[in-house]
Amino acid sequence: MNFLSIDKINEGKFITRYDLTYETADKKLKVYEMISRNKNITSFEELTNTKTDAVVLIMHNPAGDKILLNREYRMATGQFVYNFPAGLIDPGEKFEESAKRELFEETGLTLLSIEDVLHDSYSAVGFSNEKNICVIGTADGEFAPSTSTFEEIEAGWYTKEEILDLLSKYPFAARTQAYCYMWAK
Repeated sequence: MNFLSIDKINEGKFITRYDLTYETADKKLKVYEMISRNKNITSFEELTNTKTDAVVLIMHNPAGDKILLNREYRMATGQFVYNFPAGLIDPGEKFEESAKRELFEETGLTLLSIEDVLHDSYSAVGFSNEKNICVIGTADGEFAPSTSTFEEIEAGWYTKEEILDLLSKYPFAARTQAYCYMWAK
């Protein structure tokens, strides 16, 4: 692969679309479309995102026998999808602060503890360089509606049996589907 150029196509409020032009090993010209939270990528080196954009919350109840999922309407799919609570890390915010804030905003729950952290995963590596950090922990409290009217979220605790049933019937975000499958097995 021989990188040739990057062109900004459209800058939106949250994401910017780019065309990456390169030459394949057999000398064919290819244009690859991508999106990024970075509004100013100008070189091949800048494609590697050094900033963590978002936090993903993999939460269990205090007994450890249930996992937290959001059933959320996702406009890009035109339907409800099961997913872990997640959200952008605000400027100047540490990921732990973002985890607490996003958990409360989307579910009404309180983050009790962080047991583990998985760094540097990508939301959609096929077309974006958005980078996430996954926070695995324990949460508790009373469910409340999302604090944002822009989100349609129904949060709930699910047992392993309930997860296996949901996995056989409903759409999931890929990372949530993979983790839930392994957890429930």
